Amino acid sequence: MLDKRLQDFLDYFNQLSNSNLLSTETIYHPNVQFIDPVHQINGRDALISYLQHGYQRLNYAKFTADQGVITDNQGFISWQMCLSHPAIGKGVEIIVHGCTALRWEDNQIIYHRDYYDLTEMVYQHLPVLGWLTSKVRQKMADN
Repeated sequence: MLDKRLQDFLDYFNQLSNSNLLSTETIYHPNVQFIDPVHQINGRDALISYLQHGYQRLNYAKFTADQGVITDNQGFISWQMCLSHPAIGKGVEIIVHGCTALRWEDNQIIYHRDYYDLTEMVYQHLPVLGWLTSKVRQKMADN
């Protein structure tokens, strides 16, 4: 069973949609630093804009926790995300494995850093890049 703060975090992302982005104010600190493999965002308002753009065309995203741990005001959670987006693999469901490092201040997340393989999430599902990345992986595995 996950610590309540990690469960709240997971629940937040599992119910997130363009129609309920204001709930971001309850979980994220106004001065949050958000980092993922594509962006670095500072401030809750900028994070809300980023999420609004990201969830605009998303069919769905569902997160399942693998493991989680919290020590004082720092936490770590590994997860699997099942998602469908019309621009990625023509909307076919894909699974991405990742993890998130978190820090809390005043019971809100002030630091959020996602780690995941962008190839697993996007590149391998694009026609030319998918073929190219699979060839590179094969070549690396052969060596």
